[in-house]
This record gives sequence, structure tokens and C-alpha cells, in this order.
Amino acid sequence: MTANTRQVKALFSLTVAEGKRLIGKAVAALPIVQHARARGRLIIATGTTNGYVAEEILGQPVAIPRYTAGIVTGGKYTVTDSETRLTPICFENGQQSFRAWPEILEDFTGDDVFIKGANAIDLSGMAGVLVGSPNGGTCGVAFGALYARGSHLIVPASREKLVPCVNAAIQALGIHAFDESLGMPCGMIPAVGAKVISEVEALSILCDVEAVQVSAGGVGGSEGSVGLVINGTEAKVTAAMELIRGIKGEPPIS
Repeated sequence: MTANTRQVKALFSLTVAEGKRLIGKAVAALPIVQHARARGRLIIATGTTNGYVAEEILGQPVAIPRYTAGIVTGGKYTVTDSETRLTPICFENGQQSFRAWPEILEDFTGDDVFIKGANAIDLSGMAGVLVGSPNGGTCGVAFGALYARGSHLIVPASREKLVPCVNAAIQALGIHAFDESLGMPCGMIPAVGAKVISEVEALSILCDVEAVQVSAGGVGGSEGSVGLVINGTEAKVTAAMELIRGIKGEPPIS
């Protein structure tokens, strides 16, 4: 039995930042994303995980703490400073575009790609996005056009965001549903039919290995971490572990 056929397993844990880096690499490697980047239209909506996607596609650093609007930080639901917030990074026909993203969306076809992060995913494959705007924010503007046109909706989201049921979360939430809220009250919009990319899917895309989540959480910098077991041929698992070692030590988002 050779390294090409012998099945082996490996165990590791990824911090939140390490998981986001892995997911960013996988989304950037997707053929539909590469096609949209080179010959179509690609919109990378703001969000921390999407900041990693943008870095991988651009091949250069992005100020990730500024590449988001709604955010959960300091124990509160809140938003970043609109004065310093970055705008979505977009591409048209192989070039970075500086048109407003809703204008680019108006030209979307079935081959084009919209990337939107999420605040919740469940094991049914559903993703949910928290919204603080009464009009639904980015999702309120984008989702109708994406579904009507048959465009690709990709949702990069770590398994740290795994919840029992996105539908139950949607029913519990709503900007005007609360008597009290620590931070901004929110509703949630489902990303129906989206291609969700977590650490599990990322390892399949990048390394062609099967991944199973086996733990979550930790302390001392591993809060929110995701524990994974991968299985595959010796050669593929070895390559996967080289990739994982290369992203270990990814600094946390300030």
C-alpha cells in the first residue's frame, strides 16, 4: 500500500482567525469565483471572514477590522464607524471595479458571484445574517436580485457560528421584537440556497480530504476554536497538514 492509497487521519484545532484564513483560501480557489473574478462580476460584501477572502483574491492585505459594518464585539451587537468603514471590493471583467456595488449588481447574470458572510449556520446548510437596518441592509438590497437572476451566492462562515436551527433564530429575532437589548436589536435574513463554506467544506475544496468537526471552543486565545479530524490518503492528509501548519499563528482580529 502506497501513500497514494493508504488512508490516514489527523486531528487539529483552528482558532477563529485561522479558520477564517482557511475559509478565505478556499473561497478564492472556487472555480466559479475565479471565473467571475477573471471574466465576469464579483462582489465581496463587507464582513470579517470576507476580509480574508478579499485578501486571498487580491493577494495583498486588507484592513479587516474596517471591512465590516454590523459586528458582534465587546459583548454587544453593534456597527463599525461609518466614517472609517471600507466599501465592498468588487471586480468586473478581470479588473477591480470602483463603481458602487448596487450598480454592479444591476448587471449581474447567472455566472456572477456575490459573497456575503453570515452570523449563523446550521447543519441543514442554512445560513442566517443578522440585520440592524429596518430595510434589511446589504441582504435587503442584494438577495432579491441574486435569486431573480440565478446568480451565485456564496457564504463563507466558520463552524464557530453553528447554531441548532437558523429558522428558529429568525422566528425569535426582529428589530422591534424586544423589550430590552444589550446593543443594537437585530433581525435575521436567511441566505436561502447559498453555497456555505465552513472549515469542513474548505478542507474538501483545498485538499480533497473528508473533515468532521469534533469539538468547539477553548481558552487562552482558543475561544471560538473549531476542532477537526480529517481523513484521506496519506499524501492528501500530509498536504493538508502542511497547509494547516502554514496558517497556524494567524493573528486575531483586533
